[in-house]
Amino acid sequence: MASRKSRPERRQEPLSRERIVAAAVELLDTVGEGGLTFRALAERLVTGPGAIYWHVTGKTELLAAAIDAVITPVLAGDDTGATPQEAIRALALGVFDAIDAHPWVGTTLAQLPRTPGKSPMLRVFERIGRQVQALHVPEAAQFTAASALLSYILGVAGQNAANTRAARANPDRTAFLDAVATAWRELDPVEYAFTRDVAGQLRAHDDRAEFLAGIDLILAGITAGRADGRTGP
Repeated sequence: MASRKSRPERRQEPLSRERIVAAAVELLDTVGEGGLTFRALAERLVTGPGAIYWHVTGKTELLAAAIDAVITPVLAGDDTGATPQEAIRALALGVFDAIDAHPWVGTTLAQLPRTPGKSPMLRVFERIGRQVQALHVPEAAQFTAASALLSYILGVAGQNAANTRAARANPDRTAFLDAVATAWRELDPVEYAFTRDVAGQLRAHDDRAEFLAGIDLILAGITAGRADGRTGP
């Protein structure tokens, strides 16, 4: 008698939104946003696509929930006793590290439709804004200050994540940076005078340290503007 083809053993624990989102994060970490389909997710969860749609309405909602799951632990940190500058630096570095660990977050954020009041990063903006208020930035300039910080955090973290993906083809970071720095040094000395001058700094730089240095520059500008009334438009 021909044997029947065995089917995958179905999980016993009930399907939940939390399990679906956790599996989506794992899938995104493995194959990226292009590989996240409800069919692939259903196979990972050993269920049917229809069961997933009971908990999430579509890929857009799933991606937003996955980003939220990655960012939520960053917001769990306790900044009691920290200065506003320290709290912003810690939050910024937490987001930077989260996106570095999950590079798809950076590109996915740019692709998600902007639904008012439902951005996964709205809670990050809220936390930054509260610290901006704690710095006693004039009310008219608070939105500008918080927006500048959030834009810098997401922009640099996203670019770093893109660089991380590209570096997978050339895992020797030291050799890669040395090659880029050498190329910079060989540029036209008139057209690229500054780039040639800082080529050595590129070769030895640390991404996280440079990121925090940028945060400090923005904070220094915010506090200096607060002191003489120049912060804001």
